[in-house]
Amino acid sequence: MENEIPPVNRVDNIREELGRLEGQRVKVRANMGRSRIVERAGTLVQVHPSLFVIEVEERRGRKARQSYQYVDILTGTVELYDIDTGERLLDYTPEE
Repeated sequence: MENEIPPVNRVDNIREELGRLEGQRVKVRANMGRSRIVERAGTLVQVHPSLFVIEVEERRGRKARQSYQYVDILTGTVELYDIDTGERLLDYTPEE
């Protein structure tokens, strides 16, 4: 238990890692509840103190922006994957 990173520091770590990924294309997998999972490809365009923004491609060449909180990654609600390899970029899933 003593080696465990406090949740606040984990959120800071997530923010820093996403800051390094800014401008890269990623695949987003978001659990929207009630067995509804959305997967989209997009670009990580902005990293703010409390959230990050991904610009995703819609039908007919349109683009939309979606924002997520860092806690979403911490809880596993949102997962980010490398668009080319399919490898998970950040793994902060809670250990059971």
